[in-house]
Amino acid sequence: MTRFLELRRIAPLAVGLMFVLASAMSLSPARASVPTGAPTFTHPLDITNRYQPFQPGGVKVYRGTKGTTTEVVVDLYLSDTRTFVLNGREVPCRILQEMAFENGQLVEISLNYFAQADDGTVYYFGETVDIFKNGRIKSHEGSWLVGGPTQVSDPPKTANAPAPTVFMPANPELGDTFKQEDLFPTVDETDQVIGVGQTVTVEAGQFANTIQILESSRLDPTTETKWYAPGVGVVKSTASDENLELISSTLRSP
Repeated sequence: MTRFLELRRIAPLAVGLMFVLASAMSLSPARASVPTGAPTFTHPLDITNRYQPFQPGGVKVYRGTKGTTTEVVVDLYLSDTRTFVLNGREVPCRILQEMAFENGQLVEISLNYFAQADDGTVYYFGETVDIFKNGRIKSHEGSWLVGGPTQVSDPPKTANAPAPTVFMPANPELGDTFKQEDLFPTVDETDQVIGVGQTVTVEAGQFANTIQILESSRLDPTTETKWYAPGVGVVKSTASDENLELISSTLRSP
């Protein structure tokens, strides 16, 4: 009987507490930092995203190793643009050209297309890939574009994506998950923010407030980790047998 009386006294307090917590939750809902709706592009060429900036004419150079192979990657932020059609509307995109070298030999050139939505999220409209062997193109593996191949220079077998993907949220937060590439089995990549506020030191300098992103894919059992710095983008990447670090950049953190 005594225990029953104690429960009767506690029950109203418990109900009141639950009501307060429920009210607080309804007044302060969790904020999603990764967009889920259709993006709006009013000024898509104005890419000011903190972790995926774009400065036409900019150059970044990376150096590292892949197993016993020496790697060099050069990123060129082109002044040219390309327009895609999304939901009946034209969306001009910036072009990032990436060139990869192994032991001094060119092994890959890709053209990557980006646009920034009104909320600050950078969207990926695809890439065309030339893979080289002994100085000649041997394949275009991994090529995909929103709307598929529409230009003479596009590889004929370029995969057709129905929509762009989220390349970098406007305000990435710890635990955020998004897909930079989502066209299985041509390309597939899941990205998760696993670290924030980190300081990374590479040959190009020391970068504060970087975010750490883990990349995984259904097409490859290995994972890759990248560090993005404000105003610069990727400054370091590591995988099981690969390491790349930024050694030079005309893009500078604010």
